[in-house]
Amino acid sequence: MSQKSGGSLRELRRSNQQQVLALLLADGPLHRAALARRAGVSRTTVSTIVSDLMDRGLVVQSDEEPADGHDGRARDLLSVNPGAAVVVGMNHTFDGVWVHLADLSGREVAARGVPLDPACGPGERIAVARDILRRLLDAHWPDGDPVIGVGAGVPGPIDHTTGVVGVSLPGQPWSHVHAAEEFERAFNLPVAVENNTRLEAVAEARWGAGRGVRDLLYVGLSSGIASGLILDGRLHRGTVGAAGELGHVSVSMDGPTCRCGNRGCLVLHAGIPAVLAQLRPAFGTEVGLEEMLARTAAGDRAGESVFADVGTVVGQVLANLCNLLNPERIVVGGELALAGEVLFAPLRTAIRRYALSLVRDVDVVPAELGVGGRVGALGGAALVLGETTALPAALNRITARQATA
Repeated sequence: MSQKSGGSLRELRRSNQQQVLALLLADGPLHRAALARRAGVSRTTVSTIVSDLMDRGLVVQSDEEPADGHDGRARDLLSVNPGAAVVVGMNHTFDGVWVHLADLSGREVAARGVPLDPACGPGERIAVARDILRRLLDAHWPDGDPVIGVGAGVPGPIDHTTGVVGVSLPGQPWSHVHAAEEFERAFNLPVAVENNTRLEAVAEARWGAGRGVRDLLYVGLSSGIASGLILDGRLHRGTVGAAGELGHVSVSMDGPTCRCGNRGCLVLHAGIPAVLAQLRPAFGTEVGLEEMLARTAAGDRAGESVFADVGTVVGQVLANLCNLLNPERIVVGGELALAGEVLFAPLRTAIRRYALSLVRDVDVVPAELGVGGRVGALGGAALVLGETTALPAALNRITARQATA
């Protein structure tokens, strides 16, 4: 056999292996007959591929119950071994970084977050994240490095045609940085970089309040206000990565000037600084977020009144988005969502009042995964796990490398 023929056969075998892995990742557990049918190869070929993948620890017998439409016996079902590798979710907020490790089933393996000085530059932030990751790997995998990919969140819009973080507000630490290049150089791994609010949306869509929803709108109400759109099951980024800048929708054309250069932006009415400013006459100048939420939960009428106003103005904006996008569900997260029904009741009322009758009954629910940098890190892991086109090849490479080490 010629060298060329041998190379072609190796390439074909690798391609078939990756196709089987892709099917198991996307649709598993499956049995050999279903794999052969979906891959368009013979059962003999699938059996050979599966045997090799099982020998390498990539594929295991599944103990899951077969789903509807799966023929064959449950004990014959195969799935990707969740422990064969790990993915990293990493979230860089303005004042901290969180690193999350998950196995191939999405189960958390290890995680850690640390605060950072908001004045830190991208290089220092990446160095801190790399140190956290190294410590976690040394503690859990002292004999090897099973990481196959990183999903990293940063503030700001990321232009996926260039990989450069754009400028939505002055003073952002990642502005004009080619974030993907910087991360890949630091970690020597494939890195998917995404806006951290969009990663929160991905996390809620996979593991939280948006599970099973094809058309989802996630809204984060925090110091800033942003959103993430899952349309027909796919994350919507926009032409230059700027989709979801909800906080800079103008709600009063003659309102105060925003840092973005616009007037009357939503964030000036419903961001945490704006809400605290409205409550200081009643709560005092030293009031903070926790006290504001606690006093409102205890029935303070000033807090309830301000949150009613916030819910109404946010609901008006979301009603317009319902008319435009017709989402099945709206998930509201961020620290202000912790206020509960004093916020959600007026928000739902405003949507019902201002949205078209066809779309006004949209399901509006609180986020399930909590708040803070951890949620975006969960989304980073979910982003890597959702990239099934690249994941099988990465799995194949790491186990092949381990087998020859």
